[in-house]
Amino acid sequence: MSAQLVLRQRAELVQALCCGGTPEGLESILDLLLSWGALVWEDYLSVCVAGKTLCCRTRELLDLVYSKGEFACCHLLAAFSQVLPDAQKNNLSFGKCSDVQNFQEMPTSATLTLLNDRPGMVTKLRHCVDGALDVLFQQGFLTSSECEGIQLPVYTSSQQVRRLLDLVQFKGEGAAKVLLQFLQKIPMTVLPPNKNEKPTKSAFVSEFQKKLCSSISAQFHFLSTYSGTGKFSLDDIYTEGLLELGQGGKNTQLSLNLEDVVGRVGTLNKEADTVLVSGEAGCGKSTFLQRLLLLWARKAALHNYLLLFPFSCRKLNTEERELSLKELLFLHCCWPDSDQDELFQFILDHPHLVLFTFDGLDEFKQTFSDDQRHCCPTQPAKVSVLFFNLLQGSLMKGVQKLVTSRTEAVPPTLRKYLCKEVLLKGFSTDGIDCFVRKHHSDPGIASRVLESLRSNTALLGLCHIPVFCWIVSKCYKELLGFGNSSLQTITDVYLMVLHHFFHHRISKGKRSEKGWVHDHFDTIMHLGKLALQGLQKSHYIFSETEVQNCGVTEDDIGRGFLIQSKNISFDNKHYEFLHVTMQCFFAALFITLDSSSDKLTIQRLFETECTAKGCLGILQAKKPDGPPSTEAPNLQITSTFVSGLLSQRHQGLLLQCCPIQTLHRKSKLVVKYVSRGMQNHFKSIPRPVKGEKKSMHAMPSFVWLTKCIYEMQDSKVAKNVVAKLDVEHLKLTYCNIGPLECSALAFVLQHLKSPVGLQLDSNAVGDVGVEQLLPCLHVCHSLYLRNNNISDEGIAKLVEKGVQCDTFKKIALFNNKLTDGCTQHLAYLLKTKKNFLSLRLWGNKVGDKGAQALAGAMENSQALVWMSLVDNGVGSAGAQALAKVIQNSTTLEELWLSKNCITRDGVQYLVQALEKNSSVTSIWLRGNNLSPEEVEEFSLKERRLTF
Repeated sequence: MSAQLVLRQRAELVQALCCGGTPEGLESILDLLLSWGALVWEDYLSVCVAGKTLCCRTRELLDLVYSKGEFACCHLLAAFSQVLPDAQKNNLSFGKCSDVQNFQEMPTSATLTLLNDRPGMVTKLRHCVDGALDVLFQQGFLTSSECEGIQLPVYTSSQQVRRLLDLVQFKGEGAAKVLLQFLQKIPMTVLPPNKNEKPTKSAFVSEFQKKLCSSISAQFHFLSTYSGTGKFSLDDIYTEGLLELGQGGKNTQLSLNLEDVVGRVGTLNKEADTVLVSGEAGCGKSTFLQRLLLLWARKAALHNYLLLFPFSCRKLNTEERELSLKELLFLHCCWPDSDQDELFQFILDHPHLVLFTFDGLDEFKQTFSDDQRHCCPTQPAKVSVLFFNLLQGSLMKGVQKLVTSRTEAVPPTLRKYLCKEVLLKGFSTDGIDCFVRKHHSDPGIASRVLESLRSNTALLGLCHIPVFCWIVSKCYKELLGFGNSSLQTITDVYLMVLHHFFHHRISKGKRSEKGWVHDHFDTIMHLGKLALQGLQKSHYIFSETEVQNCGVTEDDIGRGFLIQSKNISFDNKHYEFLHVTMQCFFAALFITLDSSSDKLTIQRLFETECTAKGCLGILQAKKPDGPPSTEAPNLQITSTFVSGLLSQRHQGLLLQCCPIQTLHRKSKLVVKYVSRGMQNHFKSIPRPVKGEKKSMHAMPSFVWLTKCIYEMQDSKVAKNVVAKLDVEHLKLTYCNIGPLECSALAFVLQHLKSPVGLQLDSNAVGDVGVEQLLPCLHVCHSLYLRNNNISDEGIAKLVEKGVQCDTFKKIALFNNKLTDGCTQHLAYLLKTKKNFLSLRLWGNKVGDKGAQALAGAMENSQALVWMSLVDNGVGSAGAQALAKVIQNSTTLEELWLSKNCITRDGVQYLVQALEKNSSVTSIWLRGNNLSPEEVEEFSLKERRLTF
């Protein structure tokens, strides 16, 4: 009878346990079944395997219990009857199992006692977990790392107790006895509930959550392709990007997963509630957020949040009414069918169970300001006021907020309210491979596309940005049919996609001999005018009237660049460009081809001061009392496209519809204003302090102007621009430098007259970026590449070029992904370049084998003064090899070996070597496998050892 009830109500039982999105119900049922003997310990472990979804674990439990027969099924139904709230039991039948009696034998051991009394243990211990951990730690049954693992804030107090009980069960009888003794000392008092525990959901909350999940699933299931008509399931096409902690994090190179983004990992400001996910245009921020939302709606992620409200900043731009917070939530996300007031009160009472997401802060038409405070959730206000006060925590303190934006669009006034910043750095090389293969159902085509990309590293570098990877995949016929050697810049790629769209929308018989730009000139200008007007007004969604006023026809829309917006629920149609970069490209086409675009237009586009403030006064004057614009990033993208379109290499294409004199005139203006911007930047370099090198810490405008020069592909311009740059050190740390930026930097810097130290720490250079930097390696006396996801493959390419460059003498490679495989290449570098001064490999994994390889190469070095192998897994064998180098070297001054696993024997080798060496001033050995007594002994024996 009980087994039949379990089988017949299977779907309902799963729904009852999973509808809340929290595993508490399932775990409580498991507690009861263990204590009643319906499950044994091995059964429990099989259900609790990490990584499985709540629904998957629930179904496995039902299958397991059903296979055990009537006794187990009866107790399962009894457990459901005890755990489920009354509202969820109305449609379930428990037969005669709800009052089942459980007669247990007296436990014969402490571990069995913990098992039999498990439900009561969870209740009694959940308010004193820390005390229990302290006792077990002090008596040697738990390690500090085990205690920290149990205390992770991602677990509720009940989950922490269960993890403790599970661990004690493994530790055995001694640990169980200590825990029971601790429990006997706890007074039986009623304690207040922990705020981290999820309250029992009322029926109206469950119903709204169900509707919200359904709405989000429907909205984000598909991802539109660049054809504007076809669709991909997000599950079929989504490819993980590189997620890392932003500047200020303890471990910026720590790879994060989706859950880590809103978790405690990397938190800098514990009082703040806002997490920023930043990255450049096209790096996949919106798609990442879409994936996160979809997983929450399926109850596959973010289980700590009962309710999630997704906002689009584009849509918020269209809201002109004053709204209360309740109206903002329900009008812009999901409208409850009933009990709106009760639901809103639940949100106010339980902010820690709610997550707000805001996509595209950089597209919000007003710059963040904390001048106007608004704390009342029921008082109406402008959307911008509500938005900004939510971000800074004045409104709805305690609600987690997740915001996406381009890095450069986030003002300092907002950064102080951030809990942390997560950088989305686009695709890795493996990610490009994965995406292309997902995009093409034909494996042969995918392989040919990837082969074509690998043969053109400049194009491969572009594809690390997902939007470019998508375009290249979409235009694979053009890529494979015409060859890819000419594709070097983003302008090249967007002209290719433009040709692709027009080529596939017109039959061969209708194509004229004047060329495709001429054939589609009217469409280009209509869409270009609309795009430019939109950028002028921070406008990305267009009404039918706005579209028509720019002359855009149904035929123009049918080309596929402009699609119907999903962000607006108005009765009339609204449109948006496929991607913001596509809008920038059409705006650039309009500026390039429009005969009325004058000198002032281009001047304002390239003025660094003006562009930084977003004051592009092209089509209309900016109102003096208007809100500050956030359009600097989009205007910089537009100016980059203008630079490429007006280059010599594309003039032949544009001559189809624009006089040569006009193109030459505009091209000269671009060169003039880009050069002026660079010279202004160089003039701002401060004079060096006496005794220090003259250095330039490049600002974002330097990288942007460098990319403009690269788009021109004019070596003469690059040479003239850097002719007067006189610095010894060029610093570009935390500048979001990826392979594309590396291509641009190398194109310009290779023309420097004097060698520089190039510092690119904490960027996203990667192996492909290293290869793109090689053309300028001959003008680098030092190269700093800390925290850049570089592997052994990248080092092999770097060394191959480096041995040919006389001035190249120093390299720093801290915290990359290097193993002992890279040391054979670095050893070759040291053997070949007798004048190499400094090699720093901090925070990699070269190990003893790598240290031995490097030591062998250093034996004949005549110049090396500094070697760092900190935190590389080097043991005593590696130390012994390095000791031989020390013994014979006359140039080495410092050797850093901290945070390794060197023992007493290894240090002894180093001490003996130092007895025969007078040039070494210090060897750093902090954090190795030495006792305090050994550290003291060696410190007294050799003062050049630093512990």
